[in-house]
Amino acid sequence: MSYIVAVPEALTAAAANVADIGSAVWAANAAAVAPTSSVLAAAADEVSEQIAALFGAHARSYQAVSAQASEFHQQFLQTLNAAGTSYATAEAANAAPLQAAGDAVLGVINAPTQALLGRPLIGNGADGSSPGQAGGAGGLLIGNGGNGAAGATGQAGGTGGSAGLLGHGGAGGTGGSGAVGGNGGNGGLLYGNGGAGGTGGLGAAGGTGGSALLLGHGGTGGSGGAGAAGGAGGNAYLLGSGGHGGAGGNATAGVNGGLAGRGGDGGAAGLWGDGGSGGRGGEGLTGADGQNPTPSGATAATGAAGTASNVVGNDNAEATGTSGGTGGTGGPGWAGGTGGSGGSATATTTDTAGGNSITATGGNGGAGGAAGAGAAGGAGGAGGAASATGKGGLGHPEDYTVATGGKGGDGASGGAGGGAGGAGGAGGNAVAGTTDDSPSAFGGHGGNGGNGGIGTAGGTGGAGGAGGNGGRAGLLFGDGGAGGAGGTGGTGGTGAIGGTGGNGGNGGTSNTANAGAGDGGDAGAGGTGGTGGTGGTGGAGGAGGSSGLLSGHGGIGGDGGAAGNGGDGGSGGTGGHGGKSGGTGGLAGASGDGGDGGTGGAAGTAGSAGNGGTGGVFGSAGTVGAVGGAGSQGNQGGDGAPG
Repeated sequence: MSYIVAVPEALTAAAANVADIGSAVWAANAAAVAPTSSVLAAAADEVSEQIAALFGAHARSYQAVSAQASEFHQQFLQTLNAAGTSYATAEAANAAPLQAAGDAVLGVINAPTQALLGRPLIGNGADGSSPGQAGGAGGLLIGNGGNGAAGATGQAGGTGGSAGLLGHGGAGGTGGSGAVGGNGGNGGLLYGNGGAGGTGGLGAAGGTGGSALLLGHGGTGGSGGAGAAGGAGGNAYLLGSGGHGGAGGNATAGVNGGLAGRGGDGGAAGLWGDGGSGGRGGEGLTGADGQNPTPSGATAATGAAGTASNVVGNDNAEATGTSGGTGGTGGPGWAGGTGGSGGSATATTTDTAGGNSITATGGNGGAGGAAGAGAAGGAGGAGGAASATGKGGLGHPEDYTVATGGKGGDGASGGAGGGAGGAGGAGGNAVAGTTDDSPSAFGGHGGNGGNGGIGTAGGTGGAGGAGGNGGRAGLLFGDGGAGGAGGTGGTGGTGAIGGTGGNGGNGGTSNTANAGAGDGGDAGAGGTGGTGGTGGTGGAGGAGGSSGLLSGHGGIGGDGGAAGNGGDGGSGGTGGHGGKSGGTGGLAGASGDGGDGGTGGAAGTAGSAGNGGTGGVFGSAGTVGAVGGAGSQGNQGGDGAPG
């Protein structure tokens, strides 16, 4: 009696290969039909024509034989496919009764222990089915523990089921939001690995890995949820290595104070074996971008107006207005007050004899008041107007009249936090009597605009989480586990934009060809952009585990986490517009210069790297982590337009 072993999958694969071979041969034959069946004669003589006919006849004979071979190939392929199908059908038919018989036998074997102890003798434990349910225990003799189910919101993940004598522990379930991951189940009493811990929910720690009892390795700890620690690796109690610690969760705004999670510690070995590696620390939180404060909308008091002067002399006359007061200082979020306007000046004479000197000088406008944080600086007050009129001439000695408008007050700088600079005050207008032979009117110069306030600095990046410590090696033999690497520090926040420079004040007008109009004020420069935030400190590397007493090496300390990159500096503010020159009654005054764009904010400083972990006994210490890069300089603000 012959015995044949057939694998249905192998027959199916062979049939596919045979089909590919047939397709390749058919394609080659088809390509050869035209060039071989109709061979052209080499010359017009009778011999050449007979040779060409002979080759063509051979080609047609080959094509006929190829057609028969193709038919045989197709029959062989169909037979091979049918054989594979028959074997697969027979195997399925024979396996079903055997499976049923095996289940029946296991049912008889497991019935007593199931009734007495609530667990089978042989077989795997059932996985948890409802939220947070623990996995079932494996068979007392042989079987793996079932996996724990994931928890609902606020509910811990289910614990993995433990094995009996031979088998592996089940994995812990993932914790619901705000709840820890389930612990891994323990390995078998004689042989088996511990199950992995479940991942922690939002803000909660990962589960601890299951332990191995006699022969086997501890389970890996579960990863921590956002901002939470990773679970510790499971221990091996006799022969085997400890499990690796779970990774710490990355920092998340609003969770656990924005802190990064620490890596879980590696599990310890028992008598002989290596300690587990510590888990990596979580990544630090990115620093908040700088935010300029919102002004309150309130404005400090306006400065007192200058006192007007009105002088009428019998011969010579001189009038001078007083300067306006400085605007009030704004509180937090308050704009500075506008400077007071300069006092006007009017000088005339009743003497018609001529030869008099009449002078009028308007008071200067007051400076704008200082601004509170984030608010605009106060605008400068307007310069006082001036008017000088004489009565000389017409056969009498001429009078000399001079009128000078007051200068506009300078605008105050914007408050820190991106406040806009205050506008410069307008220069005072000047009018000199036109019946005089030598009238001179000088328009007042416009005040300069205030500079924009500096932008708010970006926030500091959060520190990376510390790496977990490496596990202790076996008491006699084994290497200590490596410390976990520290997490990378968070990137610093971007600085805020600087404030806009204030516009220059317009120059005062003049009504005479002699002298001229006032110059427009220069605009304020845009504010400097806020400094980028400092990168967060890298997390410290975990300590390496101790080695065995008789043989082994201490674990290497974990690398310190790289420092976070410094944040980008904020863009500089736009410069203000220069003030316009005064009127064209006399010589035109010069327009004010546009303000320079603000300087971009300085780049944030990189955070420091974390320290390497301490080496175990006879082991070396870990290296220091890399230093993060600095942020980029902020963009230069745009220059303001001239007046």
